[in-house]
Amino acid sequence: MKAKDIALIGILSATITAGKLALSFVPNVEIVTLLFILYSIIFGTKRTILVSIIFSTTEILLYGFNTWLLVYYFIWPGLTIVASIIGKKVKSEYGFAFLAGIFGLSYGFIFAISESFFYGIGYGITYWVSGLPFDIIHGFSNFIMVLLLFKPLENVLSKQAQRFI
Repeated sequence: MKAKDIALIGILSATITAGKLALSFVPNVEIVTLLFILYSIIFGTKRTILVSIIFSTTEILLYGFNTWLLVYYFIWPGLTIVASIIGKKVKSEYGFAFLAGIFGLSYGFIFAISESFFYGIGYGITYWVSGLPFDIIHGFSNFIMVLLLFKPLENVLSKQAQRFI
């Protein structure tokens, strides 16, 4: 790994953490999904998976360790891989907005599965059902966020990526 890669991964990780913190006052509205999708397409899957691991570890350092944080080590690399695969076929922001929307809608369900392993299936179902209104907001806000910001951020990041790639 080159020094440029290490610097880039650090910058991208910090940007995602800062973006999450900046919007943390608005429930279930986040820029993390959009950034992971963009980073996957522009900077590549391998770099972005490393970014997701650093981001997940940073979350543990900020919020402490809990069972839900374990899912971060799977959910963000998973999104990165799916975005990379879709990115080879889809060139429109609508496809990525759809991905982000589905991701937001299924977010709570994925966490409910994890919680079921620790606390039982009844808890997992309750967790998921009680979080459905938040998942709907999450999915809708992800869809709108990607639809509005994908192209402008892709243009800016693509120009900057030439320095690192």
